[in-house]
Amino acid sequence: MIARSANVLDGLPVRQGHFRLESGYHTDVWISLDALFIRPRENAPLVAALAARLRPHAVTAVCGPLLGGAFLAQALAMELGVDFHFTEPSAHQATRHLFGAEYRLPGDLQPRARGQRVAVVDDVISAGSSVRATMSAVTAAGGMVVAIGALFVLGNVALDHFSALGIPVESIGHRDFALWEPSVCPLCAAGVPLEDLTHSSLG
Repeated sequence: MIARSANVLDGLPVRQGHFRLESGYHTDVWISLDALFIRPRENAPLVAALAARLRPHAVTAVCGPLLGGAFLAQALAMELGVDFHFTEPSAHQATRHLFGAEYRLPGDLQPRARGQRVAVVDDVISAGSSVRATMSAVTAAGGMVVAIGALFVLGNVALDHFSALGIPVESIGHRDFALWEPSVCPLCAAGVPLEDLTHSSLG
């Protein structure tokens, strides 16, 4: 399973360029995650492996942001035998600054989150914008986030953030990934045209 998990991102479309992610960070690589869940049977061992890492945290619910995070959250909830929740992007997102994205729990899910021990998950985490926003929504509804989960983590921005909060991050794999704040982005300095992917699934 470890050998298979090391290839979570293999075969997914990758583009080189200059991209602005949902978090507001810039990067030189964009990985399209749209095809990550088209073969659920192939992903089942990965879901089981991540569920095993989350199980010691005694979660009672799993929550993920639409779209990929929600797909993963539902699969993990089934594996763990716990509740499934999801968040959706707010209609009034303030994404012109770092981590300005806002996500919300649908109205009927908000009272169900109260008192739950929640694992907030996403398919792939880079800076962790949608995970941070989902965590805020869960906390506002009275839930307690006890762990973060992902199939894969890119870079260290999210790891450092959640470590500082004392929240463990469980994942199947990790690799380096260039992320720059706009003010220090070398591609901006070089005049490379920027493509805005603030509504992409990689943030």
